[in-house]
Amino acid sequence: MICTLQAKEIEELTTTNILPQTPFWGRIKQEQGFTPKAFELYVSKDLLIHSTNSTAQLVDDLLILIKYLDNDHCFAYVPYGPKLEPTLENQGVFLETLSESLRPHLPQNCVFVRYDLMWQNPWATEDDYFDASGNWKGAPEHRIQEYRVNFKTNYGKLRKSVSDSLPKNTFFLDLSLSEKELLGNMRYNTRYNVRRALKNGITVKEYGVDHIAKWHELYIDTAYRHDMPLLGEDYFKQILLNQDNSKNGVTIKMLMAELNGEFLASMFLVLSGKRANYLYGASASSKKQLMASYALQWESIKIAKAYGCTEYDMFGSAPNLKKNHPLHGVHVYKKGFGGNLYHRMGCWDYLLDDSLYPIFQRQEMKQD
Repeated sequence: MICTLQAKEIEELTTTNILPQTPFWGRIKQEQGFTPKAFELYVSKDLLIHSTNSTAQLVDDLLILIKYLDNDHCFAYVPYGPKLEPTLENQGVFLETLSESLRPHLPQNCVFVRYDLMWQNPWATEDDYFDASGNWKGAPEHRIQEYRVNFKTNYGKLRKSVSDSLPKNTFFLDLSLSEKELLGNMRYNTRYNVRRALKNGITVKEYGVDHIAKWHELYIDTAYRHDMPLLGEDYFKQILLNQDNSKNGVTIKMLMAELNGEFLASMFLVLSGKRANYLYGASASSKKQLMASYALQWESIKIAKAYGCTEYDMFGSAPNLKKNHPLHGVHVYKKGFGGNLYHRMGCWDYLLDDSLYPIFQRQEMKQD
């Protein structure tokens, strides 16, 4: 089993459907205090596929982000990576081997590697983890998850993280369908609200960084309404300024829905490879009856399709329709557009320092 890494420049990373594994994401996170590192990853097939003895190698890019926990200790974060996905039986072995291969390339005071895995959650494919209404009940307790993921590993050092960073649950829309088919797949109420918004005279346009203050007004309104963390105007400005804005890179479109010059809803549509991402959304507290957010979402879907994207990632929802989940309303709204719900594995930590990891784990539990 072979796993080797060769350092490269961030800008040498190939743009991919996986937005958090692009040069753009590395630049954004560098603005936020992370230290990005890029690698060419070489992996033999037998490390990925348990039923083969082939040593033929696959090559892929890997972006990691170094973040300091305090003045003396850091961790390595891998956003939606690695992109290479092993068979279920080899997940732990692959992550262990990759982590040990990464160790010489990381600061000596690195306590753990955190993988924010985009791989499908294995418990989301088992009938026992769904209720009678078809709602996914979620993965089992961490101890059971860790037992399975550490299967066949040499050291058993993989732990389910206390918290997750990027969305674990999302809806994917198939943009290879025609506009008529996409409308037909929507729930009746969603389709009705799209048409109602257009009849109300809602228009959707793309704006640049000169309108970032208008975006931020809507964002602050939304953040207070939903008890979300507050992000500064400059945070969103940097997203626009760091885009590649080319077919070979990442393109950001700040779309705003308005009526008679009044902005009622806005979103950041991010186009990377063949995937479109609904990265951030915001709306006004007033005039909800005009359904501006529905016109906005439909226009973004059409823009992504015209751009050449084949899928649309809604980028975050509740795992099911249970009403007590804080993202229940978001889930209902996004589900209405007819996508398929996908459950990712979320964050997993590989321990590099067994003695220090529990200390930082306890600190994270207090903050969660």
